[in-house]
Amino acid sequence: MTNKFTPKQGQYLAFIYYYTKLNRRPPAFKDFEIYFKTSPPTVNSMIKKLEEKGLIQKEKGMARSIKLSVDKEDLPDLE
Repeated sequence: MTNKFTPKQGQYLAFIYYYTKLNRRPPAFKDFEIYFKTSPPTVNSMIKKLEEKGLIQKEKGMARSIKLSVDKEDLPDLE
């Protein structure tokens, strides 16, 4: 599974993992915007790309429904 995603995608995946672990629920798009200091379209584009690549799953129309499809061992450290 390693190298199946870019370094930036890896950071998003690691963020999803740690945010979910700490808060007991997946992050909202606003949480990505704040952490990565980026815009809503950028977050939306990245989440779509991660979903297309099969790295995450989410339920359409349901907030905070992101689930990782990557093993923790394959995630990079969160920077």
